[in-house]
Amino acid sequence: MKKTLVVAMVLLALTNTVFAKAAKKKAKKVPSFKVGVIYIGDENEGYTEAHMKGVQEMKTTLGLTDAQVIEKKGIPEDEKCYDAAIDLAEQGCNYIIATSFGHESYLIQAAKEYPKIVFAHATGYQAAMTGLKNIHNFMPSVYQSRYVSGIVAGLKLNEMISSGKISAADAKIGYVGAYPYAEVVSGYTSFFLGVRSVCPSATMEVRYTNSWADMTLEKETAEALIANKCVLISQHADTTGAPTACEAHGVPCVGYNVDMTSVAPNAALTSAALNWGAFYAMSAKAVMNGESFDVDWSKGYSDNAVYITPINTKVATSDAVAKTNAAIEGIKNGSIKVFDTKSFTVGGKSIEALIAEGGDFAKYARYVSNGAFNEQNGFAAPAFDLRIDGIVER
Repeated sequence: MKKTLVVAMVLLALTNTVFAKAAKKKAKKVPSFKVGVIYIGDENEGYTEAHMKGVQEMKTTLGLTDAQVIEKKGIPEDEKCYDAAIDLAEQGCNYIIATSFGHESYLIQAAKEYPKIVFAHATGYQAAMTGLKNIHNFMPSVYQSRYVSGIVAGLKLNEMISSGKISAADAKIGYVGAYPYAEVVSGYTSFFLGVRSVCPSATMEVRYTNSWADMTLEKETAEALIANKCVLISQHADTTGAPTACEAHGVPCVGYNVDMTSVAPNAALTSAALNWGAFYAMSAKAVMNGESFDVDWSKGYSDNAVYITPINTKVATSDAVAKTNAAIEGIKNGSIKVFDTKSFTVGGKSIEALIAEGGDFAKYARYVSNGAFNEQNGFAAPAFDLRIDGIVER
């Protein structure tokens, strides 16, 4: 009897040990990984909404809980960004992301103080220069989707010309730009080249708001462009201000970041957009696994990092879907080069000729080869800031 009791007690002890080890092993699997995200705006403006969708994709892809992702909204491009980054670091975030151009210097400051935390900054250019191993820049190749959205716009201009609504000489586009940065210039130029690929007579006028997100000012700027005889409007600004003006004036438009048909059902053609989730899921997984990724990351259609929103068939031409699908395939296989150097001039000269002359244009030599300006060639931030013929800025 005693022998049986001893055996039972031994078996119980062994069982408890096995369960304890299993519980301990299971506990180790509970993730402690945290991501912190710093947004310049909130879900009420397109740019931040697009980032938030990307973060949600990251959470879904990696199985992260809400508790593992700390989001800070409405953080301006000043010391408050540094404060937000430090707070996220102190809350145990392993990976901290900031989303606006002006956040970069503050994120770098935080990265210097927390070398064991990985930081990433959208749209910036300084990561590789810092010498730090824990900071990255990233920006999807949105110039590709802007070019494709330009084809939709160009086809609409052709329809307006063929119907007699406008003449070929009247095919003038208005563009609401945020700031005269390379990011904006690259974007409006690629859009324009997409337009010109199907409507060669098109011209464009760009006006700046000097704000990323000011709905009233964007609306007023679009109205000023329309008053100045622009027959189609596009934008690199983050709100629905411009499409709202276009809807009121019956002027077709191409948006940015999000589908604008909800505010401009009779005017919106499509929007050029970025899938930030492609980067967020990849980079967060790398940080979780202790793996490295590019200091400067930029991907386009081939990596599902950019797209255009569904074409509004109520407003767009009947061939828009087929034409854009063909263009996307051409970009993927390399038969279409967005910044084909034969498709634009600067002061009547090719970029190759200007580079050969030297001076201020010599710096572009690193980007130009095989008949194209190879945008984001090894860098996350756009570099195309040439003011090409056919476009005026005001």
